[in-house]
Amino acid sequence: MNAKSAMTGSPLANAGVPGQWTTGLCDCFDDASNCCVTCCCPCVTFGRNVEIIDQGTTSCAHAGVIYYCLAHVGWACIYTCTYRTKLRAYFSLPEDPCGDCLVHFCCLPCAVCQEYRELKNRGFDPSQGWLANGQKWGQAGLTVPPTIAPGMTR
Repeated sequence: MNAKSAMTGSPLANAGVPGQWTTGLCDCFDDASNCCVTCCCPCVTFGRNVEIIDQGTTSCAHAGVIYYCLAHVGWACIYTCTYRTKLRAYFSLPEDPCGDCLVHFCCLPCAVCQEYRELKNRGFDPSQGWLANGQKWGQAGLTVPPTIAPGMTR
């Protein structure tokens, strides 16, 4: 099963209106605690998002460190926009309000917050990580997307 079918195959992942974002780009205060975390340390929120989007193949810490390093040379948006594109593909979301790279270049913290809220609104809890989400689904008797054993991928 490929990554897209695993993500969209979960009953929790199909919440929300197909083809529409559940919150706007500037609705950061809809989740005030995540907004504060993102303002102080965006690498944490981004890392949490990546762990869910990559279904556990990339850890929160790994993605966060890459973000942190790239942010110091001004290139974080080049890395982060690729995950916005993946998230949009999973949920058939439009490039809104403009292209992914432009959204991340102009308003990176707002974009990362929006992506976090999107995952939450579709049944994931990025703060718990991929494995904890899978365990939660298993305990609820829902279909759990397959997990990939940690290790080298190439």
